[in-house]
Amino acid sequence: MSTQVVEETTHRWWVLATVALAQLMVVLDATIVNIAMPSAQADLGFSDNDRQWVVTAYALAFGSLLLLGGRLADMFGRRRMFLIGLVGFAVASALGGAAQSFEMLVGARALQGAFAAVLAPAALSVLVTTFTQPKERARAFGVFGAIAGMGGAIGLILGGFLTENFNWRWNLYVNVFIAAIAFVVGSILLSKTVVRHHNHLDLSGILLASGGLFLLVFGFSQAEPKGWDSPVVWGSLAVSVILLVGFVIRQRTAKFPLLPLSIVQDRDRGSSFLAILVAGSGMFGVFLFLTYYLQLTKAYSPIQTGFAFLPMVVAIVITAQLQTNLLVPRFGPKLIVPFGMVMGAGAMLWFSQLTATSGYGHVLLGLVAMGIGMGSIMPPSFQAATLGVPRSSAGAASAMVSTSQQVGGAIGTALLNTIAATAATAYVADHQPAGPEVMAAGAIHSFSVAYTWAAGIFVLGAILTATLFRTRADRAARLEAAAPAADASAEEAPALAH
Repeated sequence: MSTQVVEETTHRWWVLATVALAQLMVVLDATIVNIAMPSAQADLGFSDNDRQWVVTAYALAFGSLLLLGGRLADMFGRRRMFLIGLVGFAVASALGGAAQSFEMLVGARALQGAFAAVLAPAALSVLVTTFTQPKERARAFGVFGAIAGMGGAIGLILGGFLTENFNWRWNLYVNVFIAAIAFVVGSILLSKTVVRHHNHLDLSGILLASGGLFLLVFGFSQAEPKGWDSPVVWGSLAVSVILLVGFVIRQRTAKFPLLPLSIVQDRDRGSSFLAILVAGSGMFGVFLFLTYYLQLTKAYSPIQTGFAFLPMVVAIVITAQLQTNLLVPRFGPKLIVPFGMVMGAGAMLWFSQLTATSGYGHVLLGLVAMGIGMGSIMPPSFQAATLGVPRSSAGAASAMVSTSQQVGGAIGTALLNTIAATAATAYVADHQPAGPEVMAAGAIHSFSVAYTWAAGIFVLGAILTATLFRTRADRAARLEAAAPAADASAEEAPALAH
C-alpha cells in the first residue's frame, strides 16, 4: 500500500474519531442530566412538576429542528455546520452549567437541543460522504451505530461520576471540553471544500415539519404527568398529525424539499428508520426503569447505577464490530436486525422477572442480552438508512436517522411511563392498606409491566423489519441497476448487498 493511501486511510479514521466524539456528546446529553437532577433541583429550588422540563426542553428542540439541521448541512457544507454545531453546543452547555435559575437552565437545555439538531445530521453526513469503500464503511458505521446505542448508558455512568465527585453543573460543563477537542481536530481534518447544491429553504416545509415534530414530542412528553385524556396531550398529537400530513403533501410539490420523499420511500431505508425508532423507544425503557430499580429498590448510589450499565456498553461495542465486519456482509440486515429485536425482547422479558431480592447477576444477563440486541440493530440500520443516498441529500437522510431515534425515545418514554404509573396505581388499590412494603412492591410490579410491554414493542419491530427489509439478491440487483445514475460512489453497494 502506498504512503499516500496509508495517509488517506489514517486521515479517514481520525475523521471518524472526531465525528464519533461529537455524536457521543449529543446522545449522552439525553441522559447525563437525569442522575444530576436531584442535586440541581435542591440547588435551584424548582418543583417536582417543573423538573421534567430540564429533560423535555432538550428533546423538544432537538427533535423538532433535526430536518432543518440536515438540510442546512446539505446547503452550506457539512464541515461548516459541524463546527457551528460544536461551538453552539459548547456555549449552551456552559450557560446551563452556570445557570442561577430554573428558567436559565431550561433555556440552556433548549439551546443545546437546537445546536444538537445542527450537529447530529452534519456528523453523520460527514461519515456518509467520507467512507465509500465497502469494508471501511461497514467498520465506520459499526463504530457510529455502537455509539448511538450506548450513548445513553455512558451518560448515566459519566453523570454518576461527575455528580458524586464534583457537582451537578459538571454534567453540563464537561461538554465544553469534549466540543473543544472535536472542534480543533475537526477544523484540521475535515475537508474545506464546500459543494452547495442549492441555496433555497422550503420555509413552509420547515414550519410544518418543525411544528409537527415539536407537538409530537411535546404531546407524548405530557402523557405521563397530565394523562392521556388531557386536551393538552391529545390536542397536541392531533395537530401534530395534521401538520406532518401537510408536510408530506408539501414535499411532493416543493421544488427544493426539506426531505426528498425518495429517501423514506425506499424499502430498506424506510425499514431502517423504523428499526431505529423501535430500538430508541425500547432502549429508553431500560435506562428509565432499571435506573429506578437500582436506585430505589437496590439502594445503588448514582455512580454505582451508572457503572451497573457498563456490561451493556461492552456488549454493544463487541457485537457492533462482529456484526458489521462479519455477519451483516454475509446475511444482510433482513436477518441481523430482526435478530437484534428478538434479543431486545428477550432482555425485556428477563427484566420483567426482577424482584426486590434479585441480585445483580440477574440484571447483568439482561444488560448483556440488551447490548447484543442494540449492537445488532443500530449499526446495520444506520448503514442501510444512508446507503445509496445522493450526496446532495446526505444531510436530510442523516437527519431522518436522528429524528427516528429521538421520536422513538419520546414515544417509548411516554407510553412506558404511563403504563407503569397505571400499573402501580392499580396494584396499590388492590393491596390496601398501602404501607411502605405495598408501595415498594407496587413499584416493582409497575416496572415488570412496563418491561413486558417493551418486549412487545421489540417483537413488533422484529416482525416488521423481517418483512420489510429487502433480500440480499433484490438489493444487489437494484443497486447494480441504479449505479450508472447514482452520484454516490458505486462501491458502496457491496457493504450490505453481499
